[in-house]
Amino acid sequence: MKKLTLLLILIANLAFAQNQRFAYEYKFVSDSTKKENVDKEMMYLDITKDGSKFYSRAVFVSDSTMNAMFEKQIKTSGSMNVSINMGQSSGKVRFKVFKSYPDYKTYFITQMGRDSYKVLDDRELVWKILPDKETVGEFMAQKATTEMYGRKWTAWFTTDIPLQDGPYKFRGLPGLIVKISDASNSHVFQLKAVTKFKEETVGVENVFGGDKAIAINEKQYKKIYIENRNDPAKALKTMMGSGTTMSFRDASGKEMSAAEMIRNREKSAKENNLKNNNLLEIDLLK
Repeated sequence: MKKLTLLLILIANLAFAQNQRFAYEYKFVSDSTKKENVDKEMMYLDITKDGSKFYSRAVFVSDSTMNAMFEKQIKTSGSMNVSINMGQSSGKVRFKVFKSYPDYKTYFITQMGRDSYKVLDDRELVWKILPDKETVGEFMAQKATTEMYGRKWTAWFTTDIPLQDGPYKFRGLPGLIVKISDASNSHVFQLKAVTKFKEETVGVENVFGGDKAIAINEKQYKKIYIENRNDPAKALKTMMGSGTTMSFRDASGKEMSAAEMIRNREKSAKENNLKNNNLLEIDLLK
């Protein structure tokens, strides 16, 4: 009977997952000392029969434009013109999450330094489903809780949408997660819109580096993350040492030396690290 139930759920998932786009509003507090400063970003969960992709709409658009610009520079001059503002986009959420169906293997796509990484996260989410129900948007949802990433989470899922998926890495409930928040309300995802798209999102892997990302596990990811956090100019130094022809400019467009660029990058990154002390996966800093 249990196997039959799982089979029916799988069939329902595959039947429903026909190029659906779920738009989530992500509210997050980056600096735990300034909880009144809440950022918002629109995230897409694109679902097809083969899996899902979760990413920032703003970052995708911005990075697509930047990649096209760099390709044009290299083709025309053989070099890149690097600004001190390079890497700053209209969006702040740089991570992406890909899940495959029907096994729900979960991959965290991120860039650290000059390299993109594809991190397999096989940690199991253990849910406690509760009887509480409430309306979230236009859906009747049921409550569930879990502990993961150094935080306690409360999720609301709806069986009206028979998908065992959700924002970020969250998955495994008998219906789509329409809202999830941590105990401090520092990180909140809430479904805002549901649409269809005719074709699978084109170029998401290419723009975000998922197609050429280095495959690593969680332990390796944490090590590299800490190294790059402690040495934020590491990637720039590596690029300079590789023989790539580069010119540097400050925010006003004035030329600057490589040493000045490194000092500015280190100063800026260290200031950002102090402010960015409330990561979604807070256990990375422990």
